[in-house]
Amino acid sequence: MTPLPSSTPTLSADEAMRLALSLARDASRTAPPNPAVGCVLVAPDGRIVGSGQTQRVGGAHAEVMALRDATARGEDTRGATAYVTLEPCAHHGRTGPCCEALIEAGVARVVASIADPNPLVAGQGFERLRAAGLAVEVGSGASEARALNIGFLSRMVRRTPWVRLKVAASLDGRTALENGSSQWITGEAARADGHAWRARAGAVLTGVGTVIDDDPQLDVRAVETPRQPPLVIVDSRLQTPPGARLFDVPGRAVWIYAAAAHEARAGALQARGADIRYLPNVGGKVDLAAMLADLARREVNELHVEAGHKLNGSLMREGLVDELLLYMAPKFIGDGLGIASQPYAGGPLNSLDGALALDFHSIEAIGPDLRIVALVAGRDSF
Repeated sequence: MTPLPSSTPTLSADEAMRLALSLARDASRTAPPNPAVGCVLVAPDGRIVGSGQTQRVGGAHAEVMALRDATARGEDTRGATAYVTLEPCAHHGRTGPCCEALIEAGVARVVASIADPNPLVAGQGFERLRAAGLAVEVGSGASEARALNIGFLSRMVRRTPWVRLKVAASLDGRTALENGSSQWITGEAARADGHAWRARAGAVLTGVGTVIDDDPQLDVRAVETPRQPPLVIVDSRLQTPPGARLFDVPGRAVWIYAAAAHEARAGALQARGADIRYLPNVGGKVDLAAMLADLARREVNELHVEAGHKLNGSLMREGLVDELLLYMAPKFIGDGLGIASQPYAGGPLNSLDGALALDFHSIEAIGPDLRIVALVAGRDSF
C-alpha cells in the first residue's frame, strides 16, 4: 500500500482524491474480483489521518483499511472526510458494510468518485450515509475510477466481462511471419508492460491453436503479482496437450471451454487439473457469447485475450471485443499473418462505412515500441 507521508501534510480535496486513486491503482492486481478502491481520511484541519485500499478477496475493503490505519496512528476520525473512489458498500457479503464502519467512526463527510452498480449496493450506501447525517458528494475523480474498474462495472451492468484484446504487431499490422514465427515482434519493455495488464485481469484467454503452436505458459512473470489469473482456453475438440507447459504454473486454474465431449481426452486434461465446460453453438464450435456469460458468473471482471488471428477474428466478428491493447513495433514485415482473420461477417468490406470504429484512449511509447489503447466506439457507455 502507498504509505502516508511521514509529515502527514494538509491536502486539498483534489489532492486527497488523487491519493485515493493512486491507492486504487495499487490494488488493481490484488482486488479482483472485487473492485479496486482507495480511501483517504482527512481531518477537519486538512491533515491525512488514515489511508487504505481494497485487500485480496475476503479481506477488508478500502474504507475499513483506512480506519484501521487511523487507529494504528492514534488519530481521531470524528468529523473527518472520507475520500473514496467507489460508493461504500451497504451489505453483508464476504465482509461487513463499509458505510456502517464510517458511521461508527464518526466520519462527517464522504466524497466518492462513482456509484457502485452492484445490485446489492446501487445507491444504498449513499442513502445509508445520508440517513445517518453524513454529507455525501459524488463525481470527483470519476473518469479514472471508472477506467480502473471498467471490468467490474461491465460484469455488474452487462453481466459479461470487459474483453480486452492484446496484440503485438509490426507497423504494417503483421502479428507473425507466414510460417507462424512471432517471437519477438516487440521488445522487452512492451512484453513486461503486457504482463502488467495480464496481472490486473480476472482471467487470460487463448485458443487451442496458440497452445499447440507455441506451447506458452501465459502466466504473469515479468511483474510482481500476488495472484495468477486463471487461464481460459477455447478448445472445441479438446485438443489441448496434457503435457502443455501451461499446466506447470503453480496455483493457476485452467478452464477449458469445449463443444464436443471426448471422454479419454477430457480425463487426461482433468488429471492435470483442468476444469472443462461444454458450451457448443449450432456450428459445433464453442459459443463465445455463452462463454463470456459463464465467465461473468465465475466473477471474471476483465478478460485479457492473447490469442491467434482466428480466435481474434471470431471475437471481433461476433462483436464481443470491447478494447484493443495494441503494441506496434517499429518494423515492417510484409507478407505474414494479420491481427485478425476475417473479422467481419460476410467477408471483405465493400464500404468503409462498415469498418469497426475505435476511439483512441491513449498512445504511449513503451521502450522502442508504441502502445495504443483503443476502445470500440460506444462500448463503455453503460
